[in-house]
Amino acid sequence: MTPSRIRGDVIAARVAWARDMIAGLRALPLNDEATFLAAPATVAAAESYLRRALEAVLDLGRHVLAKGFGRPVVEYKEIATRLAECGVLGAEEATLLRDMAGYRNRMVHFYDEVGASEIFALAAGRIVEVERVLDVMVAWIGTHPELVERGD
Repeated sequence: MTPSRIRGDVIAARVAWARDMIAGLRALPLNDEATFLAAPATVAAAESYLRRALEAVLDLGRHVLAKGFGRPVVEYKEIATRLAECGVLGAEEATLLRDMAGYRNRMVHFYDEVGASEIFALAAGRIVEVERVLDVMVAWIGTHPELVERGD
């Protein structure tokens, strides 16, 4: 695959989606597990918000790799490794993103093994990590405007 330009509209859409999902999570009762677990709809909403936020961040990383570096990836966990190799993420953020890919895969493929308490722990305790990785990716994109195709 030949590198081209990262599409500004894709960046904007994925970042906005991820931030909307994070805001949705933050609106849930994440300060008390008993309150969180009391309403099954809250657990379901948290799982959906979290999974979709993770997918948006991972899809953003995949787009940066494919367009900006000509490096397509198939597996979600590979996105983290390749972003670190390309200098988009540092080692710590790459580790966080690799963990996030694992959470996403568990929620999608092993949904019956992911309990409400685990969803609470991920939503309450790890959402700052999703934001951190997203912020680092956005900052990297911002320092490489020459790689971004603008639809002006």
